[in-house]
Amino acid sequence: MIDQTFLKENLLAYGLPCPDGLTEKLDRYAGLLVEWNEKMNLTAITDPEGIVVKHFLDSLLLLKACPLPEGASFIDVGTGAGFPSVPVAAARPDLRPTLLDSLQKRVRFLEAVCGELSIPAACIHARAEEAGRTAGYREQYDCACARAVARLYELSEYCLPFVKVGGVFIALKGGEVEAELEEAKFAVKQLGGKIETVEKFTLPGGLGRSIAVIRKVKPTPAKFPRPSGKIRKNPLLLPGKA
Repeated sequence: MIDQTFLKENLLAYGLPCPDGLTEKLDRYAGLLVEWNEKMNLTAITDPEGIVVKHFLDSLLLLKACPLPEGASFIDVGTGAGFPSVPVAAARPDLRPTLLDSLQKRVRFLEAVCGELSIPAACIHARAEEAGRTAGYREQYDCACARAVARLYELSEYCLPFVKVGGVFIALKGGEVEAELEEAKFAVKQLGGKIETVEKFTLPGGLGRSIAVIRKVKPTPAKFPRPSGKIRKNPLLLPGKA
């Protein structure tokens, strides 16, 4: 399916983990992604090189931007087809992943993938704003991550409630992120976080990526996360900025 040599060369070029068997696992993942994509809408990227660059390398840059400690627990919020969590878990089998998505059919796909790749992940069917208020998930993770098109102030409200104090929320974003970071500062502070670093990368082919690392410095107030309708209608922005 994919060019495993091309994948391995790029993993080494970017200084990313490449344990034995990783390229074979990701090759199988790519095959399952394309196979299941014929039955449900998982991704618009189905060409082998696109999968390697825009899904696998893009996801694994998370580990370059924020090396996670041994045995860390992490939750991928709104994981979709499993990005970035499945490539990250395949490359770092010591991690303890939870994959959360609001669509049951995607969760079934994720369960099939994790079973095929022998990844011991918890695949959860739930809405982020509901799970984030539940004792079993709230402030239980060393890391929450998301690769989504939502604005950072909105993603922060969905993701920071899952993170333990001292842990991190990692947001995978496009190349130009400065205005979005400035816009999100108020929300991040209200939710108990602090923007720590922003790492920038260029993928093969010239696509720019930014990865924001937000440290959880104090507990998230109990009123967050709010219902999704309120998050959209009344965003956490400085007064006069909404």
